Amino acid sequence: MPSRLTKYEKETVLLYNQSRDPVIISTYDPGLRRRLREYAARYPELCRRVDKQKYPDYAEYEIQKDRVSIRLLPPMSEEKRKAASEKAKAAGLGTKVNT
Repeated sequence: MPSRLTKYEKETVLLYNQSRDPVIISTYDPGLRRRLREYAARYPELCRRVDKQKYPDYAEYEIQKDRVSIRLLPPMSEEKRKAASEKAKAAGLGTKVNT
């Protein structure tokens, strides 16, 4: 029986080098896997899945280097954070629905 990975061990790795080679993204993150799957379906000439699909919660994609971007966002001021929180609460976001 294969061992299960902890959340800590379920990493996302971007293999990126200075050459013109594509970026390889290996991930267990379900949101990122979904986004990559949808992107690959829409733009198969730019992105494709390259793992053997042996594990249901893991994916590895090869994507054209100029399609990948990393954004570093500055922290929000306390005032902006509170305003965003109030706006989300007013819209009903972040509330649990009883089932």
